[in-house]
Amino acid sequence: MRLACLSLCGVCVCVCVYACALLYRQVFCALCSNLKFRLTHLDGKEGRVCVCCHSTLVKSEHRFPSNSRILSSGTPPRGKRRVWFADDILANKQSASAPTTPVRGFSPLMRRALGGMVRSPVGSPQIRREACGPYGWGTTALVSSSANLIPQDGLPPILTSTGVKGDYTVEEQPSEVLLIQELESGRPKPLVFVLNANLLAMVKLVNYVNRKCWCVTTKGMHAVGQVEVVLLLQCLPEEKSFPKDIFSHIIQLYRDTLTGKVVKHLSLSLFGTSFLGSEEHAGFLYIRSTLQSLQGLPLPNQPYLFGLLVHRAELAWAKAFPLRLMLRLGAEYRFYPCPLYSVRFRKPLFGEIGHTIMRLLMDFRNYRYSLPMVPGLTVDLEAQRTCIKIPTTGYNELMKALNKSNEHVLAIGACFNETADSHLICVQGDDGQYQTQAISIHNQPRKVTGSCFFIFSSALKASAGYHAKSSIVEDGLMVQITVETMAELRRSLRDMKDYSVTCGRLDQSDSQELVCVQWVEEKCSVNIGVMSPIDGKSMESTCSTKMFQKSEYKENGKIIRWTEVFFLQRGNPLKGGVTDSAEHDRLTERIARAFCLALCPHLKLLKEDGMAKLGLRVAFDSQEVGFVAGSNGLPLPAQYMNALDSVLIPVIHSRGRKRGDEPIVMELIFYILENIS
Repeated sequence: MRLACLSLCGVCVCVCVYACALLYRQVFCALCSNLKFRLTHLDGKEGRVCVCCHSTLVKSEHRFPSNSRILSSGTPPRGKRRVWFADDILANKQSASAPTTPVRGFSPLMRRALGGMVRSPVGSPQIRREACGPYGWGTTALVSSSANLIPQDGLPPILTSTGVKGDYTVEEQPSEVLLIQELESGRPKPLVFVLNANLLAMVKLVNYVNRKCWCVTTKGMHAVGQVEVVLLLQCLPEEKSFPKDIFSHIIQLYRDTLTGKVVKHLSLSLFGTSFLGSEEHAGFLYIRSTLQSLQGLPLPNQPYLFGLLVHRAELAWAKAFPLRLMLRLGAEYRFYPCPLYSVRFRKPLFGEIGHTIMRLLMDFRNYRYSLPMVPGLTVDLEAQRTCIKIPTTGYNELMKALNKSNEHVLAIGACFNETADSHLICVQGDDGQYQTQAISIHNQPRKVTGSCFFIFSSALKASAGYHAKSSIVEDGLMVQITVETMAELRRSLRDMKDYSVTCGRLDQSDSQELVCVQWVEEKCSVNIGVMSPIDGKSMESTCSTKMFQKSEYKENGKIIRWTEVFFLQRGNPLKGGVTDSAEHDRLTERIARAFCLALCPHLKLLKEDGMAKLGLRVAFDSQEVGFVAGSNGLPLPAQYMNALDSVLIPVIHSRGRKRGDEPIVMELIFYILENIS
């Protein structure tokens, strides 16, 4: 019978084969037409298609290669598996501001708060996809669901572009010799290794400040609330193999993040055993780049940190006082304030702790306490004048340090002073003694020198003949004052008032020095380069909090995670109590949970369409509330906004409104990931 050998078209899916055959004569038996094409709704598998659909699919693939979700036909080479991405995985551009849906029925205040976009019933425009890296993989990705794809021997799987934007093959057990040759021949783009379905490592050989270095960057850490990591490793002479241990350490960082353990500026990650060929390599110290050159480095999207290799003998300083080690590395390699690259098998810069003033301020045995730090606090050392600058945003941290300190001693660690042209450092000699030195920016006159800490001690006797005494101790400032002056200083700090101490002999007014404690309104230098996925709004100087959920929201092999909340505008914390703050936190958690549950049925489609990073902006004021959700710089399409309306609106309105409430605007960030074991 003729109909028995007819096949359905995998695209138009004709219900009546007989009618399709008679009317269109384009569904044929396998002998007459064996046309097939890789289809998205079949998870990238080949399906039989009719002649008309095959012709249309081939034309659309050539016409719209960047947005196409259809795989090219043909069989990949042996040892390689084809995988499709929502966009070019090697692109490194943030989405720019996009046209917005006009606000209807909201006050000008709410329009400004939500950035000009709210829930709108009109159809959403076509989504512009963001180069979202590993969290932009479609369901056609044929990598294993294992949490670690690094083999016992050899290299992890590698991605190779087919030449069509967004179309890749996955090659398992790649040849290390061939890859090294490719890198040494000047390959312009990094090699992309797949460490798991959500995490990539980009590897390239670079010439950085006249040094040949391995440059390994991560892509995928943001999706679990971690910063991306850049590891620059100076090559060994005639090195012909990859530094494979770095891959395993990146996997360990990823696993640690899932438990809430993240790396921050001047934090440390440790190796369990021998690393990169030596037991003396103890871990990485992570730092933000400040004044160093970044030219020629393939960098991930912000935020990211550089990892510096720490010698085992330096471990105590890396844990207790990392700024001292960071600046000491800068002096060793003549790089201000420190190098961004690491050197293997180098000599340690510190030995036994020995005799140092830090023994009085830190616990080097169990690390139960250390020198308190106030974010943003810096020390300016100038001729005849020293200024300790405390940002007003650091008041709470300063009060904690003040309350815990001994009544006769106030010691606080400072941050690296980016506005200074030089910095005090501490060098330990071969005899174990500590010496004070300074490093400075090359070819720049020294006017302001930074300090790593300051100490006020009330050990000065009134009969000593001094107003106060100041001196440099190791890489910090020591000021000896009287008991009465200490009491006045503490009172001024609690009242957030400036205070000055005159140092020098009572009978020598011409050689006196001034030490000033100043409160400053400092711009919060956080989230530099971070953009909102809703409308491309810059998040620079906007405070945020990382979130680590106790539960995950899973559906169809995907997971949605709430990773961060940005506070675009929030009320004065001094006007509300702890109860108000706790209620606000609970409301935020309820909003995040409702958002995740509403989108759970759509996770697979969202991720396939390149919308794996999502933003939800919610605004409250005393009169009205509103929200907007988006991805890649545009609002979410109507079908997703409809799903959000039914669950988010009741939760948002449950907050209630009171007269006098200050406006609150916050933005929650979510990522859709593959569910890996």
